[in-house]
Amino acid sequence: MNHDSPIMEFDPDRRAILEPGGAPTSEPVPDRCVLCFFYEIIEQLAEKKVLRRIGQLKSEIGPNPLYILEHNGARVLVMQPGVGAPLAAGFLEEIIALGIQRFIVTGGCGVLDKGIAAGHPVVVTSAVRDEGTSYHYLPPSREVTASPQASAALEAVMKERGLEYRTGKAWTTDAPYRETAHRRDLRVAEGCSIVEMEAAALFAVAQFRGVTLGQLVYGGDLVVPEGWDGRGWHARSSDRELMFWLAVEACGRLE
Repeated sequence: MNHDSPIMEFDPDRRAILEPGGAPTSEPVPDRCVLCFFYEIIEQLAEKKVLRRIGQLKSEIGPNPLYILEHNGARVLVMQPGVGAPLAAGFLEEIIALGIQRFIVTGGCGVLDKGIAAGHPVVVTSAVRDEGTSYHYLPPSREVTASPQASAALEAVMKERGLEYRTGKAWTTDAPYRETAHRRDLRVAEGCSIVEMEAAALFAVAQFRGVTLGQLVYGGDLVVPEGWDGRGWHARSSDRELMFWLAVEACGRLE
């Protein structure tokens, strides 16, 4: 098993010294969950009583609330999964430990392809594994894919809504301040159109645990050799809320 690089030392043993446990909740959890990176959208919906708090997960940055959304006669768990692959994957593990098997993730992304406008939806179908967490869940490989059923559900929602969208491969990296022009060009050459920090890890956890998971993002900051352009991506509140409700709708379709 020894390699020059420890990250390549995949261990297929499904037993770990520390296993994820389910957090206590005030009521039974549903069978599906939306992981939404837009914390302010979740806070606004909670303030409006659209979301009902039933528990929380914890980390050293504080409590992370768990909410129930009742939508179209169904119940969906909603939470913000943190930022970065290790934290998001850890929270996903703890949500799976509650017994939930179906997930849609939504958030933003950096854009490598200038043709993706700010706010434009992208269904993430696969991710290049340029982070560390996924290598603890799957053997080394360049890419990992989303659950086809979840991607199909997201595309179906887009088509029925008459929304323009793209499907795309993400470059998942742990180091946003090390996205050099050379590395960006390498990722574009292998088909990446967006860059973000969690997709590869979330897809890997989902495959390892045997759950269904897909991801929808919207085009944010522009990451090109000529320079970085934020394009006001954090201020796109209407786009962020739309992504949330599209994720909820797709999540409700997962079998």
